Amino acid sequence: MGIILGVIFHFIGGFASGSFYMPYKKVKGWSWESFWIVGGLFSWLIVPPIAAYLTIPNFMDIITASSSQILGTVFLMGLLWGVGGLMYGLGVRYLGMSLGNSVILGFCSAFGSLIPAIYYNYVPTAGKENQTISHMLQNTGGQWVLAGVAVCIIGIAICGRAGTMKEKDLTPEAKQASVKEFSLVKGLIIATISGILSAFFNFGIEAGKPMADIANANWQATHPGEGNFLFQNNVIFVVILWGGLTTNFIWCMILNARNKTFGDYTNKKTPLNKNYLFSALAGTTWFLQFFFYGMGESKMGNGASSWILHMSFIILVANLWGIYLKEWKGVSGKTRSTIVIGILTIIASVCIVGYGNSLAQQ
Repeated sequence: MGIILGVIFHFIGGFASGSFYMPYKKVKGWSWESFWIVGGLFSWLIVPPIAAYLTIPNFMDIITASSSQILGTVFLMGLLWGVGGLMYGLGVRYLGMSLGNSVILGFCSAFGSLIPAIYYNYVPTAGKENQTISHMLQNTGGQWVLAGVAVCIIGIAICGRAGTMKEKDLTPEAKQASVKEFSLVKGLIIATISGILSAFFNFGIEAGKPMADIANANWQATHPGEGNFLFQNNVIFVVILWGGLTTNFIWCMILNARNKTFGDYTNKKTPLNKNYLFSALAGTTWFLQFFFYGMGESKMGNGASSWILHMSFIILVANLWGIYLKEWKGVSGKTRSTIVIGILTIIASVCIVGYGNSLAQQ
């Protein structure tokens, strides 16, 4: 039953992540950097501590009692992930929900499985001896994971090919109709960097596990025999997202200054109330992905496989939104077939990596 609940929670989280950008499309008259940082304040600063406060008693005591090494590592992973998250918004902006999410999350799922293994290979850590890249190369489970990463790269290449075909199929007007600022080369470069850096969120969760363990132990002390604490990861998210907020806030302020768009926040010629509302809704929906991710991971008890499952659901949901938004309308049948093959290849890679991680856990 725990596994089934874990899958359900991951689906809800994946749906939230695959859907969060939709409210931004309702924002009128604001520049990208303005609505992105308003939504981000809810994603990274306002909602996470509220969620932690409602679910983990004295969560700030856990954070302040943690070592500077743990907090520093988690924050650093958040900073790196924040760059990836920032570029995620730009990737979707230039490629659309379907192609953008497929490329970004393909890289994210692959590197999210590899980054901890590479780190543990060069920074020996007690209890992680069987999770190094060297160990992966020498056992069946690890070899499956690496094979899955290779398949993922192939899937991303197929999706990129589909993007190239789309660019040739459509007139400039048709491209603008499906994705307003469609730019294949710029989008693919940004999406690649975003996918790699976004994977650092997974390692941030792993690095912050000591905090989650304290939250779990405190809960089990008053709920003996009831299994793992469903909301234990919420305390980690608070610290990771401080890092994400830092990078996104600095960059958006730079863009506001460069583009002279500070006036967006008070421009009465725009629907201010609706813009703030939709940005807040987008930001809150974004955080819900990790709120439910934490619940799913607590039930499944397998961080790596949880990450892969989470990514696969996001890819599926984002591509359903891409179909709804008619991002592939007007392209040839061959182009549509190519993007479908690419998406299925990425999903297959996600399953292969998940299978490899399950073997490694055994």
